[in-house]
Amino acid sequence: MRRLFLLFFSLCLALPAMAERKYSFDDVDVHYSAFNSSFLQPQIAEASGLTRGKNQGVLNIAVQKAGKPTTATVSGQVRNLMGQVSNLSFRQVREGDAIYYLAQFPFSDETLSFTINVQSAGGPRNSFTFNQEFFSER
Repeated sequence: MRRLFLLFFSLCLALPAMAERKYSFDDVDVHYSAFNSSFLQPQIAEASGLTRGKNQGVLNIAVQKAGKPTTATVSGQVRNLMGQVSNLSFRQVREGDAIYYLAQFPFSDETLSFTINVQSAGGPRNSFTFNQEFFSER
């Protein structure tokens, strides 16, 4: 199970294009990645409780305080180009010392805009937005 987590977490951090995707708020760093769920191996998706599909995306959020994983309240929304908004439902996953938050969302071939809200334990609520283009597998 630990190997599955390490592979999954490595994949999430490596996507897309090996660029670090992070927002920093005072002493809190929020790492994030969004990708097509079909990129996951079936056994990793199953172990993580995720549904694989050509039009199903995954958003992974990891919160660190002073360089160490920390719990947080994570919420957010995803908006398509037509202005349709869907709330994201995050669930916390713990594997050893790692803590991360996963949400799934449907998509078509489109650019999505994400608004993410993060409040670490005892900290202020912080928000950030990002856009990402998604393509379904044919």
